Amino acid sequence: MRILYGIQGTGNGHLSRSMDIVPLLQQHGDVDIIVSGSQGDLPLPFPVKYKCHGFGFIFGKSGGVDIWKTFVKAKTRKFLNEISELPIDDYDVVINDFEPVSAWACYLKDKPCIGLSHQAAVLHEKAPLPADTDMMGKLILKHYAPVTKQYGFHFKSFGPNIFTPVIRQQVRDQKIEDYGHYTVYLPAYDDKRLVKRLTEFKDIEWDVFSKHNKKIFRHKNVSIQPINNEAFIRSMATSSGVLCGGGFETPAEALFMKKKLLVIPMKTQYEQQLNAAALKDMGVPVIKSLKEKHFETIRNWLDNGKVIPVNYPNSTKQIIDMVFKEL
Repeated sequence: MRILYGIQGTGNGHLSRSMDIVPLLQQHGDVDIIVSGSQGDLPLPFPVKYKCHGFGFIFGKSGGVDIWKTFVKAKTRKFLNEISELPIDDYDVVINDFEPVSAWACYLKDKPCIGLSHQAAVLHEKAPLPADTDMMGKLILKHYAPVTKQYGFHFKSFGPNIFTPVIRQQVRDQKIEDYGHYTVYLPAYDDKRLVKRLTEFKDIEWDVFSKHNKKIFRHKNVSIQPINNEAFIRSMATSSGVLCGGGFETPAEALFMKKKLLVIPMKTQYEQQLNAAALKDMGVPVIKSLKEKHFETIRNWLDNGKVIPVNYPNSTKQIIDMVFKEL
């Protein structure tokens, strides 16, 4: 059986999940990989056959998406060419983790495409919603990577074919300790802004992982280092808590490691608003930005924050086997 697995390359969450999923797919046939998007930082331990520009967004530096850069880099003609040139008919099965090129190639040729993603879960009718619905954001989520059948991952299982997160084995194998620092991953903020805000909490050691700097440096009680998968996981495993955006994998891994969690969802990114609503529903504190008006909430979290208990069993193999059985 020839299998094509599509991975969204905007951000690191989809890439990290693929590290556990690809070896399981390989148990069912010959697997080729397509990755589209250019904002990921994680090197993959397997070959990627198709590297596409795709159609993603660009992280900003003040807490949200950089709309202008996203527009400038949105090469629509190139995206359409990638769809038409992908040899989708060469594959018996297409599995898709919110990857638009392979999804639209299937759609245009009326070929089944199986969604296996977090996005398949966030729009479920029982998923928690933010106070304000972003209709444009909802529309984009719904049609960005069309699929014929969906299996989803979320912070909680609340419906058929909705499963708890894939926690990669590298995280499951970590020794959990508390060295007293706080791990920070806020890719939509630049280093200058992070340093300015975090140094206000003078008694806290902040370990920041940055998308905007290739060098390690330190300013007062804030250390900044570029994204490194092993260093980031180890920092979380030995932290007192994790401050991060409203993505999926990082909050899920922090919860699995029994670390207290504080989340700042990206502005103008509806999926992160949905994630934040789900986390808030579980008792995780959520703030809108790093502005001074939220310092009291941050301080209360630092002093009194609680670990939110979760149960994330290692059931990825069973899920993949079920998908192929239903195929």
